[in-house]
Amino acid sequence: MGFIDENLKHIPLPRMVRIQQQFERPRIDDISREFLIKLRNSGTLSTVRKGMRIAITGGSRGISNLPLFLRLLADELKNNGAIPFIVPAMGSHGGATAEGQRELLERMGITEKYVGIPIQSSMETVQIGTASNGLPVFVDKLAWEADGIFLVNRIKPHVGFRGRYESGLIKMLAIGLGKQHGAEICHQLGFGRMEENILAIVDVCLNRCQILGGIALVENPYHETCKIEVLRKEEIIKREPELQELSKKLLPKIHIHPLDVLVIDEIGKNIGGTGFDNNVVGRFHTPYVLPRPEDPKISRIVALDLTSETKGNANGLGILDFTTQRVFDRFSMEETYPNCLTSTVTASVKIPMVLKNDLQAIQAAIKTSNIIDFTTVRLARIKNTLALDVIEISENLIGEAQGNPFVEVLHGPYTWNFDTEGNLKKEW
Repeated sequence: MGFIDENLKHIPLPRMVRIQQQFERPRIDDISREFLIKLRNSGTLSTVRKGMRIAITGGSRGISNLPLFLRLLADELKNNGAIPFIVPAMGSHGGATAEGQRELLERMGITEKYVGIPIQSSMETVQIGTASNGLPVFVDKLAWEADGIFLVNRIKPHVGFRGRYESGLIKMLAIGLGKQHGAEICHQLGFGRMEENILAIVDVCLNRCQILGGIALVENPYHETCKIEVLRKEEIIKREPELQELSKKLLPKIHIHPLDVLVIDEIGKNIGGTGFDNNVVGRFHTPYVLPRPEDPKISRIVALDLTSETKGNANGLGILDFTTQRVFDRFSMEETYPNCLTSTVTASVKIPMVLKNDLQAIQAAIKTSNIIDFTTVRLARIKNTLALDVIEISENLIGEAQGNPFVEVLHGPYTWNFDTEGNLKKEW
């Protein structure tokens, strides 16, 4: 038995309790009906004519109902005589290759069969002008040559900077449609100037690209679509900050904190830009996200696995403290590093301490969490940062859970089940 095995074998694990977290839950009952009403009343289709080729953006995030929205939009455009197609709008994601970006869309359910229109993927861009701050402005060549462009994206807080415009339609236009080349230019001066750069680039894009409109989506803490806005080109700049504020208000969180240890079953690019939502765990990879009083305080964080959808992209792993040999073996440099080389942020792709299995990774986190008595560890476990309604907490936190009006204790305490390899049996 080596030093690691010997050093960790006596670290005790707490008994666990399953709890239900409650959040504000605005939602839309009939998503298709709501979307079509908003689309038809928006005026965005008024210039659509027979034979127009229209590019619809497909992003890289796991947005709820995104394949459905794209299909409904495509059908409506076809009903108006247009010829729509999907273009990946995801900067350097998907390994910064045309094939990788197409595959990423397909892994999220955005297939030609389901959406009913072609996916045209290329990394080729054209320079359409120069921004007021001197940055060249690049746009996907296929989208530029189309007769019109529809932007479709979720509005949510960014994890690397703060501003009135973070993740949404504006960023998709500046960075997503800029492909790897455009994204690289926008990131080159760092996240400290990100909002400034995005707005300067978008000013050129809105003036020179044939933007027909934007579909802005907001999700509630349960990863459900709760607001749909169909915006004309001239409305996007004005309305996006309002939607950004709403999305921040609806951010999910872990109600029980501070924590000594947080165990995350899986991370991946389909969940968030850094594999998880940094706002949920209070860990950030740039100095441009100022801490807030409500941010969770967590001493050690463990990631046990990567999602199958992320295809080896382990971006975000470097912000955490421990992981498993399984994750290390799945780590793909070709999938992970293009995002880092483009964004210029290196912290998120570093390798944390790697342990041979789930058990040791959790034990290492407990051992290094700087508590005197390991049996008193304040520990929580989540599936991922998109699934926070049902989570697990250590037995010693039952009192806090019972005293929290937003938490219901479901069952427990119980001990975790590990297989013969020392890995947790997934029971979500």
